[in-house]
Amino acid sequence: MTMSKGMVSGRPVTPGRQIAVVIPARNEVDRLPRCLAALAAADGALQRSGAAGIATRVVVVLDRSTDGSRELLADWPAVEVVESDHGRVGAARAAGVRHVLRGNQNAPRWIACTDADSAVPADWLITQLTHAAAGVDLLLGLVAPDPAELDRRLLRTWRSVHLLEDGHPHIHGANLGISADMYRRVGGFRDVALHEDVLLVTAVRSIGGRVVSTASSPVLTSARMLGRTPAGMAGYLDDLSRAARARHPGVRGSATRAWLRALFAADVPGR
Repeated sequence: MTMSKGMVSGRPVTPGRQIAVVIPARNEVDRLPRCLAALAAADGALQRSGAAGIATRVVVVLDRSTDGSRELLADWPAVEVVESDHGRVGAARAAGVRHVLRGNQNAPRWIACTDADSAVPADWLITQLTHAAAGVDLLLGLVAPDPAELDRRLLRTWRSVHLLEDGHPHIHGANLGISADMYRRVGGFRDVALHEDVLLVTAVRSIGGRVVSTASSPVLTSARMLGRTPAGMAGYLDDLSRAARARHPGVRGSATRAWLRALFAADVPGR
């Protein structure tokens, strides 16, 4: 199925010739259009590539949404909508994955995750499937705070305390992919309010799964300071802003960056 706004044309899909994208959303009516438009562009790039014929299934999990998100999604008939009343991001992601894995006959073999306040780059699905084809069990990508929403000085600070290259240590639910087989083996996302992504990675690593961290296809994400999860990206950016303003007494330059790296590596796993 080709994903686009408005009418969508479908075609038969060979079992397993799918990639599923799961997106939890709570009251994101203002940000969902950008998220879905970016995924539509990524699906278009996928269809033009050598992977043409692989269908993209997009599932939005409306988790206690009370805004107009459901009405908005009516304009995107290719998007599958799952209702959730859990109020926890781990449970919401799990509900979306459970939806796409129901019935093994035509279930996707790879599940990609992003967030409703984020926008994937055009080559994102291609990057996901390239690693899937190489036998990767779990793919960890990077995110980039939206520079339109972030003070330039804070953006420089954010970049200075993150390793933005292959092999990075970061874990972001907004840019993550996992094979369906591995997801089942480790029991999927935990029913938790935060760090569901970190717990999934820990479980995969604990059984010797092949985990790859890539700098390719970073996802643009919201730089708001007030988010849906206290310990999520918004809370992290707020803490980073406070720390950067306060700074450690007597610490400057590269020492400041080293101190911030140590501080946030300890306080926010994988961020």
